[in-house]
Amino acid sequence: MSSTTELIKELREKTGAGFLDCKKSLEENNNDIEKSIEALRKKGLAKASKKSDRTANEGAVGVYYNKEVTALIKVNSETDFAAKGDTFLDFLDNLGNLVLENNDILDKNQLLKLKYQNGTVQDYFNSMIAKIGENLILNDLIIKQNKTSNYSFYIHNSYRANIGKIISLLEYSSNEKDTEIETLTKNLCMHIAAMKPESIDINDLDETLVNNEKKIQKELILNSGKPSNIADKILEGKMKKFYSEVTLLNQTYILDQDKTVKNIIEKNSKSNFKIISFELISL
Repeated sequence: MSSTTELIKELREKTGAGFLDCKKSLEENNNDIEKSIEALRKKGLAKASKKSDRTANEGAVGVYYNKEVTALIKVNSETDFAAKGDTFLDFLDNLGNLVLENNDILDKNQLLKLKYQNGTVQDYFNSMIAKIGENLILNDLIIKQNKTSNYSFYIHNSYRANIGKIISLLEYSSNEKDTEIETLTKNLCMHIAAMKPESIDINDLDETLVNNEKKIQKELILNSGKPSNIADKILEGKMKKFYSEVTLLNQTYILDQDKTVKNIIEKNSKSNFKIISFELISL
C-alpha cells in the first residue's frame, strides 16, 4: 500500500489541488484516490488540473518596488475579462508583495516554490485557477536590485496605478533628480513602450540578430539586380536604417521627430544622465 505522502502527491498531480486539501480529502475518503478526486471536484478544488493546458494569452503586468528591489511580474489568464477583475488584480498584487518581502528571490521558479500560507505559491496559483475558473500562468518575473540606480516606469492600458497591459521600466543614473529628470525618464519610458527597442545601442544588439539581418538585406540587394560591387555600400545604408529602428539611442524620439533619443539625452549632459538598462513587458 502506498504511503500517505505518495497518495497526497498522486492526488495533487491529478487534481492540481493544494497539499492540505488533498490530505484532508484522503482522510475523509479512506485514502481512496478516485473518491478523493470526486470530493475535490465537488468542492471546486480540482478545476486547476483540467484548465492547466488551456491557452492563456491575456492577463496583466504589475510593477512593485521598495528600497531594496524593483520587480516586474506578468501573469497570463485566458480572458481579458478575468484580468480586469479585482480577484485577479488582488492576486497579482499579493504576488508582488511576496517578492518584496522575500527579496532574495531570483526567478519565477523560486517564487513558485516559496512557502505561502499552508502550502506554496504554486498551491496558491492552483487555488486561484479553481476560484477564477481560468488557466493562470506566471509568465515573467524580472527583479532588479536597487543599490545606487534610479528607476522610472510607464504603464499603458492601466487597470490599477501599478498594473496594466504594458509596462516599460527604465534604470538610470543621474547627478540630479529634479522635475526635469523625472519628466525625461517618464517620457523615455513612454518612448520604449511605443517603439519597443531591442537594445540600448548598436554594440548591445544580439550578434545573431545583426548577422541574420545583414544576410537578409544582402540577398534582397543582390536579388534586386544591383551589381555586387556596390552591394556593400547599399548594405551599409540598410543596416544604418535597421539600427535606427531597433536601438533605443538611435531611434527617432516620439515627442520630437527631428531628434534621436541620443540627442535628447545629450541636452541633459549637465546632470550626467545615463541609461543603464531598460525592460519592456507586454501582453
